[in-house]
Amino acid sequence: MKIGRFRYKNTVFTGIVRDDMVGSVGDIPIEEIIESNRILTIESLISRWVSLKDVEYLQLLRPINIICLGLNYRSHAIEGNWQVPDEPIYFEKASSCIIPNKSPIIIPKNIGRVDPEVELALIIGKTCRKVSSSNVMPYIAGYTILNDVTARSIQRSDQEKKYPWFRSKSMDTFCPIGPWMTTSDEIDINEGLKIELRINGVVKQASKTDSMLFGIPKIIATITKYLTLYPGDIISTGTPEGISPINPGDVVECEIEKIGILSNSVITDD
Repeated sequence: MKIGRFRYKNTVFTGIVRDDMVGSVGDIPIEEIIESNRILTIESLISRWVSLKDVEYLQLLRPINIICLGLNYRSHAIEGNWQVPDEPIYFEKASSCIIPNKSPIIIPKNIGRVDPEVELALIIGKTCRKVSSSNVMPYIAGYTILNDVTARSIQRSDQEKKYPWFRSKSMDTFCPIGPWMTTSDEIDINEGLKIELRINGVVKQASKTDSMLFGIPKIIATITKYLTLYPGDIISTGTPEGISPINPGDVVECEIEKIGILSNSVITDD
């Protein structure tokens, strides 16, 4: 099942996506649906159907935590001349930089190179701490796409000073997420999903999720060893090789098999 947040005319609602249509279940936050364990029964609330082409996409979730993995694909570490990690590397993105599908990425002036990064993101389904790697599935509500937009020139500069990545990763609009959540029952975490990023229709990143250095069970287990996660929190699992810069006027498409396409134009901050 694919679940998203939309606006049709003046009405805001959560909707179930089927092909090119979306069925409204009312204005129920997705976090509330997740926390109350109503995902598998929510379809019974559909009151009407509208065309996807007629709706506006809204912010999918309002997470407390957005935890991201750095260098979780060996090829990406190598292309950036970074050391391949032997343990997961985590950093945070600010939740205030989330934007939905079809909203523009706004690049501030004079910040140098900016790169998009396509990533598979997990959506936490219930409060969890000290989760065993053998028991992660009950804690995953679903999956979505996260574009980890990065001010690369600033990241390199901060890295040389041994500063964290937070500034380069958390500028306004630097976290497109969407277009919706695909529920966990539709995706086998052991299956390698095709993952691709295109800039103006040209493929820049192409890989499969089974190329990750650290799999989903280890990711959740190591994070929750010290940090409590809550329903609606997001874990982004890293990006493959092929990072390329974007500029105002570009269109970035992030696609992951069985989820969909997250599309965002690029503009400058006037």
